[in-house]
This record gives sequence, structure tokens and C-alpha cells, in this order.
Amino acid sequence: MKEALKIVLVQTSLIWENPKKNRALLSKKLEGLKGDSDVIVLPEMFTTGFTMSPVHIEEEEGKKTVEWMQHKAKETGAAIIGSIVFKEEECYYNRLWFVKPDGSSSSYDKRHTFTLAGEDKKYVAGSKKLLETYKGFKFCPLICYDLRFPVWSRNTEAYDVLLYVANWPKPRIGAWDTLLKARAIENMAYCVGVNRIGTDDSGHEYPGHSAVYDALGKRITFSDQEECIEITVHKNHIKKTRDTLGFLDDRDSFELILQTNF
Repeated sequence: MKEALKIVLVQTSLIWENPKKNRALLSKKLEGLKGDSDVIVLPEMFTTGFTMSPVHIEEEEGKKTVEWMQHKAKETGAAIIGSIVFKEEECYYNRLWFVKPDGSSSSYDKRHTFTLAGEDKKYVAGSKKLLETYKGFKFCPLICYDLRFPVWSRNTEAYDVLLYVANWPKPRIGAWDTLLKARAIENMAYCVGVNRIGTDDSGHEYPGHSAVYDALGKRITFSDQEECIEITVHKNHIKKTRDTLGFLDDRDSFELILQTNF
């Protein structure tokens, strides 16, 4: 268990629907992070961009990328997190992978598929949150549009870090900024948001705004440039904040019932 954890936010442009080139691009970016980080976070659909044409992606690319993540996790000594297009049993998923240096992995399928873009017609929505403990910190990783739905991220599991990977476009970036801060405050946890940057082949512009907020909603890092952003989170900050204020003890109790036709 560690008292402090170094997290790297990889805010990058992406090459449209080209997993091989994106893996090569990201391999270069990760080159300087060997042995110096605990967790590396990549954007949503980091091998393709936010494509609504998953049939353009060869089926084996999902497994190739997971293997690449395993290799890079071992090479850097850091857990690697990010979502990709993944095909399984003839269905497509926007699937986030949490890969550790020992090669073990876990996954989360995006619960709130983005209906405005028709993501719900192309990808199967998930139904289970992922909670992953790494080096003494409990993570709750989610994906992009999930950010708009606070019930789904509700901290009933005492997680330490709430994490969002995204392709969040420029016209609604104000909502991204505001909601990341709100999720940190209401859940009394660090909230990490990693967005891409640049323009995709659908004409959507992404301004970055990757950021980290502490358990009181204070922004401790922010960027609108293409770069890798390093930030350290502290276990004692979470414990002290929760022990002193105790706001989570006063939360309402209710049961979440998932829609079967979501």
C-alpha cells in the first residue's frame, strides 16, 4: 500500500480508425514514463477515435490492444487504463480495460452509451461498475457520457479515485469542467478526467481540458495542450477530508434498478 500515487494523464490527438498507428503513437508517448509512474490513463477509444462504425475495425484489434496494454504496463511498471472498441460474441462494446504490470486485467463496458451520436445503436451498454484496487487506492473507472449521471458514480463503495476517460467535444466542454468538479465534491474522492485533443474525421473538435479535482472539489491540474500530465494523489487527503466532514455518512439510501431496455 502506498500513501501517494503518481497518475499520468495522456492527453493526445488520435488517428481515425487506425489501431496500429495509434498504438505506435502512444508507445512513443509512454517511452519516457518507464519506472516513474503508478497509473497511466489514456482517452476513450484511444485506438480509433469515437467511431460509430465499429465494423471498420478488424475483430482481432481489440485483443491486440489488450496485449499491447499488458506489454506497456510491464514495461513502464504502471497500471494502464483506457477504453477501446471491443468485439465479443458478435457484439461491439466500448470497453475500458484496467491492466496491471503483472499482466492481470479487468474491464468495464460503458453503461451510458451516447444516444445523441447513435452509440446505443452500435454498442451494447454495460450493466456493472468496475471497482479496482491498486497499490492501496480503490478506483472507479467510467467512460465519457457516464459523467452526466451522478447516481451511477455514487460512492457507496468508499472508492478513492473516480476516473473518466473521454472524447468530449468543444461545444459542451463547459459541462465537462463543471461535472468533473461536482462528481469530486459529492463523492468526496479524487476525480480524474482524461479527454482527447484535436479533430476527428467526423469534424468534431476536442479541446482537452483533462483535469484532476481533489475530494473538496479543488482543481489541482488542468491542460488544454497535447501532453502527458503528471499528478500525485494522496491517501491521507481523502481520509482526513472524510473523517473531518463526514458528508458521505449523511447520503440518502436508495436502490438503483437498471433498465433492461437501456
